[in-house]
Amino acid sequence: MNRPYIFCHMMTSLDGKIMGSYMNTKEGENAGNVFYNISFGENPYYKHQGWLSGRVTTDDNFTFYEKPALDENAPVVPEGDFVANGNAGMYYVSVDPAGKLGWKSGKLTYVDTHAHVIEVLTGKASNSYKAFLRKLGISYIVAGVETLDYEMAMEKLKKLFGIETLMLGGGGVLNWSFIQAGMCDEVSVVIAPVADGSSKTPALFNAKDEWASDTPVAFELQSAEIKDGGSVWLRYLVKR
Repeated sequence: MNRPYIFCHMMTSLDGKIMGSYMNTKEGENAGNVFYNISFGENPYYKHQGWLSGRVTTDDNFTFYEKPALDENAPVVPEGDFVANGNAGMYYVSVDPAGKLGWKSGKLTYVDTHAHVIEVLTGKASNSYKAFLRKLGISYIVAGVETLDYEMAMEKLKKLFGIETLMLGGGGVLNWSFIQAGMCDEVSVVIAPVADGSSKTPALFNAKDEWASDTPVAFELQSAEIKDGGSVWLRYLVKR
């Protein structure tokens, strides 16, 4: 396979939401710890080298909707991709087609996991944005002209950064678009025994016209485990 093995690993409420007030409950916090230990703990189940999210998820958790400090007069950068660190061990990959995220550093910390940042851009990203990333020591790859070329992006992550296994970590639109594109091999869900009933928070999967259709996809159950605090960990393979 010319791309990494890709597993979608998410925590949800009992009603399938990946965000919301339920996360602040004791049940939500317990499930959050289960989720983290599976993917990033001392003995993680998945021995992955990076995790990938979309622009909104990145803004929600790491860049906090800051605007990038662009120099519109920056010299023209070389064509193609930019590898600032090809041996980081752990990478955070953000899909940001037009180049909008306001990073402050090329490194980030999630709980006690440290990662080097990789941006996935398309031809929509400006020269000034790529110069901004280079100045911060942030790696980037270019995959697609107007829209994301999933296959090209995943092949470059494996070839340039040695990512053999990649965690897909939402949001719902990105998760579903990867599944629809045939770029997700496994789905891992930790379900917290709590719900808040909100109709305004995103679900595990969300079809959005410009990203992916609502064509049904079936899954094959691999395991089901009861975890701490009454949470449940389900693993599925994506049926082709």
